[in-house]
Amino acid sequence: MLRELSIKNFAIIDDLSIRFEGGFTVLTGETGAGKSIIINAVNLILGSRASPELIRTSEETAELEALFEVPSHSPAATVAETQGLDLSEGLLIRRIIQKNGRHRIYINGRMASMQMLSSINQHFASISGQHAHQGLLKAEQHLFVLDQFGGLSDLRGRVSDCYQQVVALISEWAALKLQDSEQAKHRELLEFQYNEIQQSGVAPDEDEELEQERQRLRHAQQLYETVNRCVDRLYGGEGAVVERVTEAAKELQTLSNIDSSLTPATERVHEASYQLEDIAHDLRSYLNRVVFDNERLEAVELRLDLLQRLKRKYGGSLESVLAHGRETEEELKLISSLPEKIADAEQRLDQIYKALCKLSRELSDKRKKTAKQLSKKVQQELATLEMSGTRFEVRFKPNPVGEDADPHLVLDNSGIDSTGIDRVDFLIAPNVGEDLRPLAQIASGGELSRIVLALKGILGTKESVETLIFDEVDAGIGGGVAEVVGQKLKTLAGFHQVVCITHLAQIAQFATHHLKIAKKVYKGRTRTKMTLLHGEERVKEMARMLGGVKVTKKTLDHAREMLEELKIEN
Repeated sequence: MLRELSIKNFAIIDDLSIRFEGGFTVLTGETGAGKSIIINAVNLILGSRASPELIRTSEETAELEALFEVPSHSPAATVAETQGLDLSEGLLIRRIIQKNGRHRIYINGRMASMQMLSSINQHFASISGQHAHQGLLKAEQHLFVLDQFGGLSDLRGRVSDCYQQVVALISEWAALKLQDSEQAKHRELLEFQYNEIQQSGVAPDEDEELEQERQRLRHAQQLYETVNRCVDRLYGGEGAVVERVTEAAKELQTLSNIDSSLTPATERVHEASYQLEDIAHDLRSYLNRVVFDNERLEAVELRLDLLQRLKRKYGGSLESVLAHGRETEEELKLISSLPEKIADAEQRLDQIYKALCKLSRELSDKRKKTAKQLSKKVQQELATLEMSGTRFEVRFKPNPVGEDADPHLVLDNSGIDSTGIDRVDFLIAPNVGEDLRPLAQIASGGELSRIVLALKGILGTKESVETLIFDEVDAGIGGGVAEVVGQKLKTLAGFHQVVCITHLAQIAQFATHHLKIAKKVYKGRTRTKMTLLHGEERVKEMARMLGGVKVTKKTLDHAREMLEELKIEN
């Protein structure tokens, strides 16, 4: 429900705040007072395109602000909450229009985009005027209206969910098939690389171990001769180190009997003698292990060349070679499973497609039954609005099928989309003998207004929006028809907040709240004022609407009588 509307520096309005209540509210006033400006302001709040030309002369910005009260668990609340909006204190939408073209949108004080505004505004208010931009006159909206009238929204939602699953599976299936076809050459490369690494038998740190072995094989002669000389000097030759150290140890032992302080040093020399003997023994063992083998050297060098080649190809180290081997193996497993995945996706797609076909046919059949009921109901409603004899028909046509349409999105030569397999047009012939024509081509503003009102009235409790705003619903009508229109609006206000701009007292008399808009010149500038009318003030405004510029006692009495009759009826 729209609670408050604030307009600043917009067209001829400098600063205007309007508070709205529930039920049926009318806005009246002289032509040019600014009633259409208010509708334009609400349109901008709901997301229509802003233009710097709308800014009041001499001002740099225009500001529009609307506060909506959103019932919990309503469609509007559900959509708003998905956007992370706290609705405990209502929904506040603010738009700032600047002359430089940089417009800003705020929702509950948070900067928002036009996309975010558009995603939530459709549930807050609906504006119906006599122009071609009304939702009910757009052919793409007719299917929605039909489903809404027939209570088919849940079934339509199931069709949409199933359709989305089919579309996702089509994409998955196509991606898998493309991947499989593109992987043919890649599979060959992977298999070659995997086999090359596996057959090489690479082991961690193998290159370092082989490099050490190569060094030993290359320098075997030098190693043997040098170590052998060292053994000779330490232990085997005349005057060997071990012999001299042993002699020194004996002499020190003799002296330590004289001076015990030499005992530690003597023991260390003895220990050194033993260690040198061990070293000499180890070196002799080493000599036994020195290998002189040119064939082995050649084999080692060939192996190192192979490892070096692998390292250059697969990352620079044996660790990276082994890692590439593991990755290649996993990728080959993945590629090898593609045919199985393709078959599985195709099977799932066929199953979901069958479910989609069943739901789409069910929805289409129910729509055709609903269409007959809606046509009959519209004709009855229009008869009460002095349009008896009007023919109304819902005409079905298949969804177009594109040349490249996937077979899983086609049923009975009709394309399937999130709404099913149908397209509908509302056709009407207001006068006997005329051909049925699309609803949007109706020329008469009065007829158009009544058709829109009839459809709104039929949808009644099924309408998802909270606020219905009617602009020029009285165009081209008068007298008794206007009273019927007023009564219809009052009835509709039992389900929605209804706001109506009218020039007819016959409509205004049914309103629960009556706002008058007027303009006046103050200090050389035109300003707009809004007044909530009560009692005699409302009587005077009704009289003006009945009698024009000159208000007589007769028109005042007539206006008073109209309002009194409604009080008695209520």
